[in-house]
Amino acid sequence: MLSSARSVSAAAQSRGGAGGAEMEVRAAQSGEIHVIVGPMFAGKTTALLRRVQAEASNGRSVALIKSDKDNRYALDSVVTHDGAKMPCWAIPQLSSFHEKLGIEAYDKVDVIGIDEAQFLDDLHDFCCKAADRDGKIIVVAGLDGDYKRKKFGSVLDIVPLADSVTKLTARCELCGRRAFFTLRKTQETRTELIGGADVYMPVCRQHLHMDGQIVMEATRIVLDLDKSTVRSHALK
Repeated sequence: MLSSARSVSAAAQSRGGAGGAEMEVRAAQSGEIHVIVGPMFAGKTTALLRRVQAEASNGRSVALIKSDKDNRYALDSVVTHDGAKMPCWAIPQLSSFHEKLGIEAYDKVDVIGIDEAQFLDDLHDFCCKAADRDGKIIVVAGLDGDYKRKKFGSVLDIVPLADSVTKLTARCELCGRRAFFTLRKTQETRTELIGGADVYMPVCRQHLHMDGQIVMEATRIVLDLDKSTVRSHALK
């Protein structure tokens, strides 16, 4: 988070001379909203980081946000499942971003990336204001549905606002086909259950089941395959 703040502050200082005139120009510019959705392990965070890093390479000032509920890998970084990461602001609500970053620094930000957007309840209002009023480029990554294939959070609410929507797919862990859905391995029923491969797996439509016993059986098959692979490597 500190390095993220420094990059924004540096951009603010380098362009600070424009002052109010720059703010007026920015307000007149049209913002953008780009949405990246898909099941778990589809590469949503990877796609988000690539987009944000590309914008930074083009000279734009960027800031990353995620919900402070997501502390699986690091609280102050957006981290992909394979370990790539970038500093971020971890906050409970997007409405607190102005205060956390500071008004002057916020005015200098060109691109705002939002990861795990399904956990941020005020996503719709924030995106409207940031893109329509403030001329920001917003890149949102999150789950479009939960393990029951029901709407998850406010991610789908911003689709009508979006300039582009990208749905990524993973690979079904049970057959290798394209996976559009997320299967929960446990019998926990609450919607918000943060976890990784220990709790979830991507599956195709054929292998998506809601029944808890079938889910546990599917999990057992995958775990047995993993154990067999480990044993075969150990014997070599």
